[in-house]
Parts: sequence; C-alpha cells; structure tokens
Amino acid sequence: MHNSYHRVGHGPHAVIVLHGWFGDAQAFAPMETALAGGAFSYVFMDNRGYGRMRGAAGAYSMEEVARDALALADALGFATFSVVGHSMGGMALERLALLAPLRLRKLVAVAPVPCCGMALDAPARALFLDASGKQQARRAIIDRSTGGRLPAAWLDWKAQYSWERSDPAAFAAYFLAWSETDFSAEIKAARVALPLLALVGEHDPRFDAALMRRTYLAWYPQARLEVLGNAGHYPMNETPLALVASIEAFLLQ
Repeated sequence: MHNSYHRVGHGPHAVIVLHGWFGDAQAFAPMETALAGGAFSYVFMDNRGYGRMRGAAGAYSMEEVARDALALADALGFATFSVVGHSMGGMALERLALLAPLRLRKLVAVAPVPCCGMALDAPARALFLDASGKQQARRAIIDRSTGGRLPAAWLDWKAQYSWERSDPAAFAAYFLAWSETDFSAEIKAARVALPLLALVGEHDPRFDAALMRRTYLAWYPQARLEVLGNAGHYPMNETPLALVASIEAFLLQ
C-alpha cells in the first residue's frame, strides 16, 4: 500500500512534493490556490509517521522516503515527474535523484538539508532532540529558523500543527536521519545531470545561500540558486505566492 497523499491539479506535468520535519502533506495549503492545476499534477505525500501515515511503521530514513515517493509515482502511473522537497524533503529528493534519475524531470529544493547532513553544536543538538517530546522546543526552533521576526500566534500554531501531525518516535528518528545521514560522496560521483533549483529564504539562518553554494551548486552541474525575499525556513507559509511563482517559472522552462 502506497503512502497517503493530497493532490492538486490534473495537468500533464506530475510533481511529487516531499514535506519537511515540521510538516505533512497538508503543510503547503497556503500556496495551493496559486498552483497551476491545468499544467501540473501536484502530489503532496505524507512521510511514514506523519499526517494520515501516523502509526505507520518504518525505518524513518531518507532512503525510505525516496523509495516511498517512487512507489507512489508508480501507483499513480507517473512515468516521469519532477520533485519538490522542503527541508529534510530536500535530502530525500537527492536520494531519489540517485535511485531513478531517468524518471525525473526537474528538482526543486526548498530550504533544503543537503545530502551531507547538518552538523549541530551541542546546545542546538540538545534543543532538536528535545523537540520530539516538547512542543516549546519545536516553537523555539521554528522561531529561530524564521529569523525571530514572525508573530507569536503563528509560532504557536506552527508548533501545535507539527505536534498534532507527527508521531513522536518518527519525528525523533527523522531528526537523526536528516542531521546524520551523509551520502554526499555518491552525489559527487554521480554528477546528477538534472536541472535543480535551490530556493532559500533570506532570513533562514542555517539553510542559507552560502550553504547552497557549498553543496547543491557545487555538486549538481545544472543547479542554480534563488533567494526568496521576506522568507525564512517556511516560505510556503511566509511568502506562498512568491514560492509558487519561483517553482512554476522553473518547472515551465
């Protein structure tokens, strides 16, 4: 049985969207009304342990997310498709590019975790580990990752959303997966010849333009970078129309 998903549009260009650590298949709702459903078929997938996949057993690894996305594409009859990956979904996107490069059209990595993982200092790692069991830790991470500039009520809502839409055990396991997984040697060796757009928010303190230049732009021959103004780590919430415009301009090229 394939992963649960949410679909927007029935256009000829299929796009599978992989959510981040604090998301699920519904996390992109603020941008859905702006999507070109006549041109694209957007499929927003729930990772195991998230959304309607809460309670689903799994390894909760980036390899598993990528293979689940490929299985979903098979179930939906997508011979070829593009992939959008947000945050840890960006790392899963890279694994998918290794698994099935001939089936992929374009890659869009939004505030992505690169395939080398992310080294954290001791205080940050402790906070991230606490987040599986403490909603306030999640709120603190969200606040920092958006530049400490967003309304308190939204921070409360986002932390609560994450708390309700993910299993604690899966959430904890995915943190270790995206922070400690490193398959960058495979990516460098593969020289994946797919068009890739790395999108980052100007207020994202960790997944910023400098990190993208050291990773995605260095390792993908056809990669390019775009910085979204007035956004942090969650442009689908902060600047949804600008995010859609950038994604679809790239996919339509």
